Amino acid sequence: MIKAASLPTDVDLLGFSQALSRQGVRHRIIEESGRQVIWVHSEWESRMVREALAQWSELGPEQRSPAPARQPLFRPGRLLNSAFRETLRCPVTVSLMLACALVAVFSRLGMQSWRVDFLFYPLLDPESLGALLGDIVNPVLMLRTLTPMFLHFGELHLVFNMLWLWYFGRQLEPRRPRWLFPAVIVFTSFTANTAQFLLGGGNNFGGMSGVVYGLLGFAWMMQKMLPGGRPILSDQMFMVFVFMLVAMELLASSWIATAAHVGGLLAGLFLGIVVAASMRRGRNAGGGGLDI
Repeated sequence: MIKAASLPTDVDLLGFSQALSRQGVRHRIIEESGRQVIWVHSEWESRMVREALAQWSELGPEQRSPAPARQPLFRPGRLLNSAFRETLRCPVTVSLMLACALVAVFSRLGMQSWRVDFLFYPLLDPESLGALLGDIVNPVLMLRTLTPMFLHFGELHLVFNMLWLWYFGRQLEPRRPRWLFPAVIVFTSFTANTAQFLLGGGNNFGGMSGVVYGLLGFAWMMQKMLPGGRPILSDQMFMVFVFMLVAMELLASSWIATAAHVGGLLAGLFLGIVVAASMRRGRNAGGGGLDI
């Protein structure tokens, strides 16, 4: 949950809450430390609440309670405008999603994978990590160690990965420094794909799942090591992902790139530890920190 606003307890929020509910904004109003706190589920809803609250505060008392249905606090045009701004805040996430969608259309969701064979992991020496890294001798080969994340095989595979990429991306990407999110994507993608190539016995794999698990591990570790920031996921949600990983390995190991999932998760956890430790040192030294 995300704190959207805090107001004095003598402010009657009944009409405002009713208007939010009519507009489909999920929220809770809880009294905390002598204040009324409005909690929502996403950054997008948080911005909508703040915009609506600014308009609502300009209304007279007779218009506030109950908020009249003929005067919606925000209109579809404002919703679309906010959604557009949300998209602009996450160019890397949106670009990745569009690339995955285009590849899915062009390859017919993997049914004609020969059309996009240049996106598969390069056939390098798989005997050891050192030998493999030694074979990456040009930028094209390095890029191809990342491009399997654009490949998806089936509607469910694509939709699941895109939903979670958007969930994590829209919360992590806007935070400073802006280079950190792309760095997490590159590192987790490379680690996940390389682990799958070394342990999976071939390059016939693909998907954004390794990156999604990497973002999961990164966000969870940052929350654990730097408490007090804006929460992205709960411990229960993290455990559900781990349970799903184990269940997929037990029930559908021949269809699932397990090494990519585990590699991405471990890469995200490792990167979270490194970044959080660096932030702690910066804070203890009195310097600036990351906005995360």
